[in-house]
Amino acid sequence: MAWRVYLLRCADDSLYCGISKDLETRIAQHNAGKGAKYTRSRLPVKLVAASVELSRSDALKFEYAVKQQPASRKVDVLKGRIDLQGEK
Repeated sequence: MAWRVYLLRCADDSLYCGISKDLETRIAQHNAGKGAKYTRSRLPVKLVAASVELSRSDALKFEYAVKQQPASRKVDVLKGRIDLQGEK
């Protein structure tokens, strides 16, 4: 099964980025308070964007690259509207 990078919008309007093989189950875990420590106090969370399917290695690299972006660009980078260098 392939990996996907995902971006969640938390109840406090912050963003959380992670990777998962099973996106629906992972989001349910986050909303049940069993996901990442960051999201536990910021429930509920909603999916904002998710990548195409990637290898685990590529997903980890892409997750890191997304996390390095300012919040205002993360959604666009993940949706492929702009690349990591900011070009359209």
